Amino acid sequence: MHERKDLNDLIEKLQKEKKGLWKRTAQLLSRPRRKRVEVNVSKIDSYASEGATILVPGKVLGTGRLTKKVTVAAFMFSEGAKKAITEGGSKSLTIGELFQQNPEGKSVVLFI
Repeated sequence: MHERKDLNDLIEKLQKEKKGLWKRTAQLLSRPRRKRVEVNVSKIDSYASEGATILVPGKVLGTGRLTKKVTVAAFMFSEGAKKAITEGGSKSLTIGELFQQNPEGKSVVLFI
């Protein structure tokens, strides 16, 4: 139940923003759980460029390795994903933490 309240609070906060990135993120997080984005670390490694900030409006899964130094923000991370991200020298954040650090959403890549 706690996860659902956190999700609803985050969606409500993002919907109030004027920036399209945050409105789109709120829209994607509002979808049913089975339709939310799930991305493996290997896919992030394939498509992200070095130093990028990646926003996953869903869950990051731990299959694969991350060879580039990136910042990954997501609603949820599997334990394997957190381990793969930190072992590769990258950083993981929640979407709320990314929003606080970068409210303008500059240089953030929405990964869907």
